[in-house]
Amino acid sequence: MSASFDFSGKQVWVTGAGQGIGYHTALAFVAAGASVVGFDKQFSQSDYPFQREIVDIADAWQVKRVCEKVLSDTRHLDVLVNAAGILRTGSTEELAFEDWQACLAVNAGGAFNLFQQTLPVFRQQRAGAIVTVASNAAHAPRIGMSAYGASKAALRSLCMTVALEMAPYGVRCNIVSPGSTDTAMQRSLWQSPEDEQQMIAGYPGQYKLGIPLGKIARPDEIASAVLFLASDSAGHITMQDIVVDGGATLGA
Repeated sequence: MSASFDFSGKQVWVTGAGQGIGYHTALAFVAAGASVVGFDKQFSQSDYPFQREIVDIADAWQVKRVCEKVLSDTRHLDVLVNAAGILRTGSTEELAFEDWQACLAVNAGGAFNLFQQTLPVFRQQRAGAIVTVASNAAHAPRIGMSAYGASKAALRSLCMTVALEMAPYGVRCNIVSPGSTDTAMQRSLWQSPEDEQQMIAGYPGQYKLGIPLGKIARPDEIASAVLFLASDSAGHITMQDIVVDGGATLGA
């Protein structure tokens, strides 16, 4: 997966590294030679091949404290990956206000908090790459996904603005927008063994198209896109949003 990328000697931060896409992304950077710091609210496994920092990224004070601690060891940061996210579902009129707030606070606010602490470092270096994991839900509406979709759309807009602000300093900022991916978050939506195939086929009653490639993504496939955008191979790419969803949004 990471054989074509070399991040030897690079300092990489990954949020949401405790599980799912963030975890697999952190592993991919480690395999590519990077020194990785993973951020998450909890790390449930007994062993991780990277430095771990416990933090609630929705809490600006916690983020500031942890970032200052990590940066005190090394003032250099080559890559920031915003991969932390939560899912709250429900029809708009029935969705709890707390769930609406939580989605925005973590999915968009978490990246904002990391940006506030890291952009001065990137600006001073006049180098670096930022890759944010959004969602194809920011590109197409989904019934029962108003909070999640809105938070990811806000995240996408935030990242585009940051990309524009940081371009004069040689800092690239891009987005990877996954579709259905085999993670614990995805499986929480499934109630029966048939649900995976139904997701691939689509839900016409919910105006949700199926997946033309006929499968959901593996987390390492999303990680590969993240590593590409963070690598020198993408040295002239910024302000781009790569949708990695097997064609589910029909190229939108």
